[in-house]
Amino acid sequence: MPTNKKERALFAFITVIITVHAYVFYSLYVINGATLMTLTGANSVIKSINTLGGVYMFGRYLPIWVVVLVEFCFAYLAEMLIGQPFSFKMACKNFDMKKTNPVHFETAVICATVGIMVPVMSFIAAWLYYPYYMGFNLWTLLANWLKLICFNFPFAYFSQLFFIQPFVRQTFKFLFKRK
Repeated sequence: MPTNKKERALFAFITVIITVHAYVFYSLYVINGATLMTLTGANSVIKSINTLGGVYMFGRYLPIWVVVLVEFCFAYLAEMLIGQPFSFKMACKNFDMKKTNPVHFETAVICATVGIMVPVMSFIAAWLYYPYYMGFNLWTLLANWLKLICFNFPFAYFSQLFFIQPFVRQTFKFLFKRK
């Protein structure tokens, strides 16, 4: 576990790099892949994205690297300002860090982070990917937000708990040579 601000920032940086790429892949290929291929008639998602001229964000089509960069910036800020501090506080409310098995405490932090970050990032994504060409409607935004939470929560929970966080923690232990 990170012990100071610089380590927490590096931990969040590594986590967000992996998570953003996983979510962009998940959103484009798993959730929207069939729709994109049907819309363009292409036989692969990447060909569909290229046919459309990129990924729809901010009311226009942007290259996929821009999408990754924008999502990284929002996710890193949200993680540093909201996710890390509040998830740690939530875990400490329910568990004594010194008396609890470290695996259980880390699991509590991961679960709390997912519980915080999924609604936050889904709300940001609802704004970023809103179909502005149809005009703006608050109810449509809220419906899109709820839909994104429903799609993202299971993926976030399982990927963070079983893949991303164990990998990041092992990487972090390797970088800082901790037991």
